[in-house]
Amino acid sequence: MPLLGLLGCQAQPSRSVPPLTRVRTQAVQQQSFVESYTSVATLEAVEEVNLASQAGGRIKRLLMRQGDRVRAGQLLMVLDQAQDQAEVARLRAEVETNRLNDQRYDYLVREGAESAIRRDAFHQQYIASRQALIAKEADLQFRDLRAPIDGIVADLQVKVGDVITAGAPFTRIIRNDRLVARLEVPAVYGERLRLGQLVTLMDPASGRPLARGEIRSLDPGVATGSQALLAKAEFANPQGLLRHGLRTQVRLEFSQRDLPAVPFTAVTRMAGQSFVFVLGRAAELPPSSGSAGISPKRRLRSDTLVALQRPVKLGSLQNKYYPVLSGLAVGDRLIISGLINLSNGKPVRSD
Repeated sequence: MPLLGLLGCQAQPSRSVPPLTRVRTQAVQQQSFVESYTSVATLEAVEEVNLASQAGGRIKRLLMRQGDRVRAGQLLMVLDQAQDQAEVARLRAEVETNRLNDQRYDYLVREGAESAIRRDAFHQQYIASRQALIAKEADLQFRDLRAPIDGIVADLQVKVGDVITAGAPFTRIIRNDRLVARLEVPAVYGERLRLGQLVTLMDPASGRPLARGEIRSLDPGVATGSQALLAKAEFANPQGLLRHGLRTQVRLEFSQRDLPAVPFTAVTRMAGQSFVFVLGRAAELPPSSGSAGISPKRRLRSDTLVALQRPVKLGSLQNKYYPVLSGLAVGDRLIISGLINLSNGKPVRSD
């Protein structure tokens, strides 16, 4: 048989099969995602008082130290008021002298032996000395200083033997079992702010929650400069782990939704658009031209497993997962490995 005939009877060479890329997949599932606003806030004690004595004197006994936990009514300080007692004795003698002079000049005026002006001057001296005595006797009633509220003693600036002045603060008592966080929330969120919304204090180092509280008050106005609304949230702090003045990250939660979720490692971006790859069949590919002008559907069998590139709209990353707002459905087989080697329509093998 002629060579030409033999060549004509030989089988035509088979079409080359594209190499298969091995990938791992997982089914897309729903997760709960929180719409939130994150800011930084400073914690403040619900109650804080400056501690001062209502009377002056030398400190005889000091029954508190910095960091002590005290109860309302607890004795904290005793003043040595020996000097005040001596002053009271002197004032009593002065009042008695002025009282006698007041009576004497009142009698002399009635007898016509003295002027009313001189009598009035002695009467005013009597009234002034009596008021001074009343005030000093009141000081003696405040020899003992007691705690006005439950709380913790802050920096103590006095010691035994020091002389203190009435009304001059020398420490603070801070009630630390409940704290308030002041949040400045941009006015654009104003319509979404509600009393009772959940607020979480976050550890800036680890990102873990430190405490949870609720919005208890909202300022009716907007700050002119910052265009922010002031919201105050309260937090229980029974163990005292949080401190007055602590500055930390705060997350205000507006709402919670269940949405399809994808791990951040499965997302690629191009020109500002987010994409994921899902496992599909060649039949799902569009009839657009592939390489060399050949349609992908013509190059691959319709049941061939391929990577399908999907544009997706994503929300904010939470716990290493993105919420999918559009472009993906629960149950889709998401490709989670080998993304760097994938392109739309590339044949794959799923492990």
